[in-house]
Amino acid sequence: MTDPAPRLADRDLGALVEDWLDWDAAGARLGVTPAKVRTMVRDHQLAAAVPGEGRPPMVPALFIDDEGLPVKGLPGLLTLLHDSGFDDRECIAWIFLDADLPGRPIDALRENRGTEVKRRAQALAF
Repeated sequence: MTDPAPRLADRDLGALVEDWLDWDAAGARLGVTPAKVRTMVRDHQLAAAVPGEGRPPMVPALFIDDEGLPVKGLPGLLTLLHDSGFDDRECIAWIFLDADLPGRPIDALRENRGTEVKRRAQALAF
């Protein structure tokens, strides 16, 4: 019998996500204060997690687009995932894992192919 797949919460986020932004760096890219970044995380416009032992909570850099805004569709996707019982750590893991889209959900969102990503997220609730 094989071991079940690791739970999303147990994934090594440091290995899944290459670039992370601390509150100050995320705020600078978004043009807001670090306190506003924390509010955006709380309101599910962004997600944050501790990427590795001894590091502070951080936001994946790919969550912010080239115009300094949360990636189109990300806030709605985060809300769907949270409504399915995911915490931020699980949301980040799901968004950065290959979900047979093809590719990772974050790549699909950044390429304006978010409809299929949202459909798959909605299916998680069932």
